Amino acid sequence: MSAPVYNVLFLCTGNSARSILAEALLNVLGGGRFHAYSAGSHPAGRVQPLAIELARELGYDVAQLRSKSWDEFAAPDAPRMDFLLTVCDSAAGEACPLWPGHPATAHWGVPDPAALRSDEAMRRIAFRQTLLALRRRIELLIALPDVKLRGLEARANLEAIARTAATV
Repeated sequence: MSAPVYNVLFLCTGNSARSILAEALLNVLGGGRFHAYSAGSHPAGRVQPLAIELARELGYDVAQLRSKSWDEFAAPDAPRMDFLLTVCDSAAGEACPLWPGHPATAHWGVPDPAALRSDEAMRRIAFRQTLLALRRRIELLIALPDVKLRGLEARANLEAIARTAATV
């Protein structure tokens, strides 16, 4: 029997920085066990250049990164999601589409580096801090055995990751 591949959708409002970074990180670190996607409730229409730069540093194929609506993933022909993870507070509070398959959900909020109005050096630091915060959570996710990623236990474990990583 082959090992399951888990589909994960990272949601944010603009889908231009945090959710994009989470998608790239999980696709690089997940070792084929996870397939990550990202989307936004109100997509910005472009990916932040610093997010592209960091994704490229991870070795991710940045040609596939684009800012897109979460409606793409609620469509009947969209991949079935196992997990939905919001990475910004505003998206966590919005009414989401009904997702086929009832994926496990959790909120992994991190500050928006794109919102920082500062010089280039400070913006780079903010983007790197966001990347590191997401990486801690993703490393905890990929360390979970399959039995911890199924059923009712999945949501509890996803929420525990958010609490644990926030205190590190």
